[in-house]
Amino acid sequence: MEINQIQDAIREEGLDGWLFFDHHHRDPLAYRILNMQHAGLASRRWYYFIPASGEPRALVHAVEPRALDELPGAKHVYSAWATQRDGLTKLLNGAHRVAMQFSPNCAVPLVSMVDGGTIDLIRSCGVEVATSADLIQRFDARWSKEQAESHFEAGHRVDEVRAAAFKHVGDVLRGGGAIDEYAVKIYIREAFDKAGLVIDHGPVAAVNANISNPHYEPEASGSSSIRRGDVLLMDMWAKLNQPGSVYYDITWVGFCGATPPDEVTKVFTIVRDARDAAFALVRDRVAARQPLRGFEVDDAARNHITKSGYAEFFVHRTGHSIGEEVHGTGANMDNLETHDERKVIPGTCFSVEPGIYLPNFGIRSEYNVYVSDTEACVTGAIQKELIKVVD
Repeated sequence: MEINQIQDAIREEGLDGWLFFDHHHRDPLAYRILNMQHAGLASRRWYYFIPASGEPRALVHAVEPRALDELPGAKHVYSAWATQRDGLTKLLNGAHRVAMQFSPNCAVPLVSMVDGGTIDLIRSCGVEVATSADLIQRFDARWSKEQAESHFEAGHRVDEVRAAAFKHVGDVLRGGGAIDEYAVKIYIREAFDKAGLVIDHGPVAAVNANISNPHYEPEASGSSSIRRGDVLLMDMWAKLNQPGSVYYDITWVGFCGATPPDEVTKVFTIVRDARDAAFALVRDRVAARQPLRGFEVDDAARNHITKSGYAEFFVHRTGHSIGEEVHGTGANMDNLETHDERKVIPGTCFSVEPGIYLPNFGIRSEYNVYVSDTEACVTGAIQKELIKVVD
């Protein structure tokens, strides 16, 4: 943890400080940002305040007085509930507006870690509580050079597995064999393991109407068979099996036949062009050094789908932040599920994955976009046409 860097960011945000709070490890973000290596029981509430300038200070309970010993700054101890409030008043002395892991109207759920009662308590001390969402992005969502390298390497390996998985399905069908969604899922998982990749769950192989459930995941029981004439989607994400690595997350779609129906081709083209319209906005804004916010990227993709007449069938945000978890803590490309006003900042990565989900089939196309100080780039292979899985 670099206190000076955090304090610089606090001042840039026009805040008087950043107040961290935890009880029973409810806020993993606090531990990551404060770089706490020895998180104890946290059976009692602790508070850690980094002011915009000056020395940090802590408030801990008498039952766990050493809870924050690894962090710099003065420490005060409380026991009774009344002394806790007095301690907070002293801890926040001179501060009028502080950041906490709070999001107004829960607009950014991944940041909204502090419970409403604690927010009330801090406000009762005469302090305004602001969201730490932009600070979180700055100190938790930006990648190191090594993390960026891990992403590109994971992308290379995942793209190889993706190509092999579609080929495997085609080979089975071409040979007159039987295969279902779950078998493809297992094929991908085994290929990931051989490639030194790890995942938290998934991946997804889905056909036809199953694609129209964006979070469908095949299971051993009830998985659909894959046959000629089916639309086949594969959604896969993975990272290198090493500490600190970050995810690569893609979705590709194919047709199990020589010539897809016109409607399938039409919908794929709309989704592909919506995806690329979103990236074009990011690319151009970054190149021009102009600010860009998450909701604007969503608008770029959604407007294209809306103009094409499929607005009601695009039911999720355009993209999400990517980090050590596949859904990271940076800005999401979202003006549907939330109105994400966070800036897209250098050193971060996110998915662009618009979709159209009709009753009988769905199409989603996803790639990842990494933003540096001077440019934005797609980090892996780009699907331009439907995959012909089998003739």
